[in-house]
Amino acid sequence: MSKISVIIPHFNGKQHLDMCFHALRAQRFTDFETILVDNGSTDGSQAYARDYFPEVILIELGINRGFTGACNAGWKASTGEIVILLNNDTEVDPEWLAEITSAFERHPEAGIVASKMLLFDKRDHFHTAGDFYRLDGIPGNRGVWQEDAGQFDREERVFSACGGSSAYRRPLLDKIGFLDDDFFFSCEDVDMGFRANLAGWKTIYVPTAVVYHKLKATGGAVTGSYYDGRNFLYLIWKNYPSSLLRRHWRKIFAAQWQITREALHHWRGEAARARLRGQAAGLWGIFKMRRKRKQVQALRVVDDEELTAVFTDLP
Repeated sequence: MSKISVIIPHFNGKQHLDMCFHALRAQRFTDFETILVDNGSTDGSQAYARDYFPEVILIELGINRGFTGACNAGWKASTGEIVILLNNDTEVDPEWLAEITSAFERHPEAGIVASKMLLFDKRDHFHTAGDFYRLDGIPGNRGVWQEDAGQFDREERVFSACGGSSAYRRPLLDKIGFLDDDFFFSCEDVDMGFRANLAGWKTIYVPTAVVYHKLKATGGAVTGSYYDGRNFLYLIWKNYPSSLLRRHWRKIFAAQWQITREALHHWRGEAARARLRGQAAGLWGIFKMRRKRKQVQALRVVDDEELTAVFTDLP
């Protein structure tokens, strides 16, 4: 049994494996296992991992079960007290695991630790300093595209951790479960943060746990647009408490209408049409999420005031 399990979902990204695994080999903290979960790659990734990185536990799913399916398979095989999700197109700092472990020790109230994620090719600019969630139901990355000028150098509470590098305490997962397969791709990390907040756990952003990310190296604008459009609504139907919905429904409607208007304005673009299809699918998701909503809200232990304190107000 290892103290930490690092789970890496993977699909046809053989070119990223050297960078990712060599960085893990260079970690100062060494009590961890690495689990590569392959979603049916056709580029020889499986044989390459077996031949050159024998320390890595390889799980071959044979089919593409998405980000959530791969991560859930890795979680079932993991043994660590801390479970970390890491994108395959990342390079972690040598102190990364040590800093995450130290943060959990300093913050017993934390169920999740968020890393400082910087752009791989522009290392003085942010991908994310933890995630935010707005009162109008819109999630996002703190600091995305901003130059790192020390504005996020403080260890602090955030709403959730980006799934590209998110660390979870196992007792939290035993309480709220792991990734929701219905999300498949996008916002599954915010869903985790939402459930954790409702259940009384905190997410702590740790600026000394540094990750460099080749943003969107293994994703796509059209795919992301569809799942963002759908899953923004899934988050609301599943997690947003009724008491707060009654108070903020106008803001939520206005935010969704703004997304629709922008997509219609650019409807000739494939990504815009994908966003509209995603919104339509998300509207039907109110029925799909009904049972899960009851389960999530049953675990809620915080009041409206405490929950909204970690939300971000409108820009």
